Amino acid sequence: MKRFETRAVHAGEQRWANRNGESGESFCPMSTPIHPSTTFAHENIEQTDRVLGGEEPGYSYARYGNPTVTAFEEAISALEGGGRAFAFASGMSAMHAALMAAEIGNGATVLAAEQLYGSTATLLVQIFGASGAETRFVDACDLEAVERKVEELRPRAVVIETISNPLLRVTDVPRVAEIARAAGSTLIVDATFGTPYLQRPLELGADVVVHSATKYLSGHGDLTAGLVVANAPYDAALDQIRKLVGGVMGPFEAWLALRGLKTLPLRMGRQCENAREVSSRLAAHPKVGQVYYPGAKDHPDNEIARRVLAGAGGLVSFELAVDDPERGRETAFRFLNALKMCTRAPSLGDIYTLAIHPATASHRELSPSRRERLGVKENLIRVSLGIEHPDDVIEDIEQALEKV
Repeated sequence: MKRFETRAVHAGEQRWANRNGESGESFCPMSTPIHPSTTFAHENIEQTDRVLGGEEPGYSYARYGNPTVTAFEEAISALEGGGRAFAFASGMSAMHAALMAAEIGNGATVLAAEQLYGSTATLLVQIFGASGAETRFVDACDLEAVERKVEELRPRAVVIETISNPLLRVTDVPRVAEIARAAGSTLIVDATFGTPYLQRPLELGADVVVHSATKYLSGHGDLTAGLVVANAPYDAALDQIRKLVGGVMGPFEAWLALRGLKTLPLRMGRQCENAREVSSRLAAHPKVGQVYYPGAKDHPDNEIARRVLAGAGGLVSFELAVDDPERGRETAFRFLNALKMCTRAPSLGDIYTLAIHPATASHRELSPSRRERLGVKENLIRVSLGIEHPDDVIEDIEQALEKV
């Protein structure tokens, strides 16, 4: 198998030969073409029948499949080291499909990480809860607690994240996979923050992997997309769910995502290095309190991160030093408004460095008491490092710190 960087460049590309019957000329586009077609015709109706019946590979209707989307899916499968990839219109659409494939319905129990992305937790509690499923939460970084809960509940599925938002806790995926497997539970891993560049959960024992491709995988902040990667028996269910629910990825988005994916190793390498540099400078700054970065020796999951990740990731969170906790939000807003180059935006994984206030963004819908229990304070800032020169990022952050 080719190395990761090579696969990122070549995987998924479909070198279709185009031949002119009269002149005999032929050529192959180096970039996978965009196929913005709702339907696909065949030489005869018998072939259409075979394609629709699954007896012959091919395309018939956009909700069932599209060549450009397939190219992106094949590239992701190659980078994940296996499994079949399914592209969706958003990360949340992908997570919904993953839960459906795990048969989360009436009477089912889900054990979810306390550190789970807020919208995923809401999806479980409100949407799947309304269908009769029960969701229980556990600190996914406390393996003894996870083991106790799994033995007690025997959940249909366990849902965790590679790296959590915004405190960047790192889950011991191989150990949780062992615990889930012993109980017959499906392990679903949201690997958005890690990407296959840092971790491939299927190789560590996970059953289903979910990505918000809006973030690092596409990497340029110009599309919304999601992915689910899984083997049998989940792949057949995912194929059916996508066809019936219809949350499919469009061909234009697939083309952009495939193009962005080619530079994933380059981008992630730079972003990880930038995060390391920024975290080191922040840790020494007098106007910064706690710094959260898995690559730091004082991070609670540093040993796990070194064992299960190929790098510490491209995010850094930190608390501004404040004398009065009641002024935490005011201080955070003052810092964010003072940034000149770094962009104030509620996303991550972009080529630009993005900074946000988690308490009013990703964790806005949670009650103040729940945010406090999770450690999401009003003076907390999350920074998603881009690919700029680290000194320029640091200079911008430091000049903003001087204004708080």
